[in-house]
Amino acid sequence: MIQTINLTKRYGKLVALNNLHLNIEEGECFGYIGPNGAGKTTTIKILATLLQPTWGEARICGHVIGYESRKIRPLIGYVPDFFGAYEDMVVQEYLEFFASAYNITGKQRTRIVGDVLELTDLVYKHDALVDSLSRGMQQRLSIARVLLHDPKVLLLDEPASGLDPRARIEIRELLKELHKMGKTIVISSHILHELAELCTTVGIIEQGQMLFKEPISEIIRRVKTGSKLHVRVVEQQDLAALLLQKTRGVRSVEPDNGRLLVELDEQTHDFTAITKLLIQNNFRISEIKEEEVNLETAFMRLTKGIVQ
Repeated sequence: MIQTINLTKRYGKLVALNNLHLNIEEGECFGYIGPNGAGKTTTIKILATLLQPTWGEARICGHVIGYESRKIRPLIGYVPDFFGAYEDMVVQEYLEFFASAYNITGKQRTRIVGDVLELTDLVYKHDALVDSLSRGMQQRLSIARVLLHDPKVLLLDEPASGLDPRARIEIRELLKELHKMGKTIVISSHILHELAELCTTVGIIEQGQMLFKEPISEIIRRVKTGSKLHVRVVEQQDLAALLLQKTRGVRSVEPDNGRLLVELDEQTHDFTAITKLLIQNNFRISEIKEEEVNLETAFMRLTKGIVQ
C-alpha cells in the first residue's frame, strides 16, 4: 500500500530524512512517533505529494510520488496539524466546496456531505461558521473534508495537537471507526498512550532514520529485559534492600523516592517469592507492584532525544 525506498530529503546541510525505508500494508493503522524534528511531518508531506524528495522513492498503491501524483491524490486524504479557517463559510458550504473540487455534484454531493457530517458528528453544526468552531470541531471537520472522496489512505499529522481531553477521545474513537471501515491510516502524534490504543503497528524515527517498525507488543518486548518492582516497607528500608540484594533472581536494588526499585533478571517472572521473603523476615509491606512497560517507556528507552 505505502512503500518508501532510500527516501531522503535535504534542506541545504540539514538532512530531514536519511534513506528512509518504510512499508505499510493495506488496512494498517500505523503510528509514527519520534522527537521534534525527527522527520515525521516531512515524510507525511512527501506521501501527501506536497514535497518532492531529494532522492529515493515513495509509492502509494503502486504509484510513484512525483511522477504519478495525479493518480495518487484521489487515493489519499491529508489532515495537517493546523486547520486553515475559511471566513464567511459555514460548515455545509465548506464541505460542498471541497466535494465540487472532486467533481462530486448534484444529489450525490448532497448525500455524501450529509454522510460525512453524520460520521463525524457534525450534523448539528452544518450552518455554523467554520472559523467559529472550536479546535476539536475544526479537526473533525478537517477529517470530514478528506472523507468526501472516500480515499483508501488517510495521512494525519498530529490530529490531536492542542485538543482538550474530551476532543482527543472523540478524534480517537472516530479514527477507530475509520480503521474498522478498512482505511489505511498513517498518524503522527506525541500522545503515545492514545496511539497504543489505536494503532496496529508503530514506527520510531530519530534524526530522519527509522529505528523500529513493529507491532506495539514487539516494541515493548524489546525494552523489557527484566521485570522491575516498586517495593515500599513500613520501616528498616535499608535492611530490606540488603536482604533483597542477596536474593536469587534479583539483579539490582536502588532507592526510589521512599521506595525500593528492584530489578529482576530475565528468567524471573514471578515476584511472589520476594513478597514471601520480606514477610518471613518480619518486614511490613505497604506497597509492592510491577512497573508497567508501555509505549511511552519503550520510546524513552529506544530513542536518545537527539534533534537536528
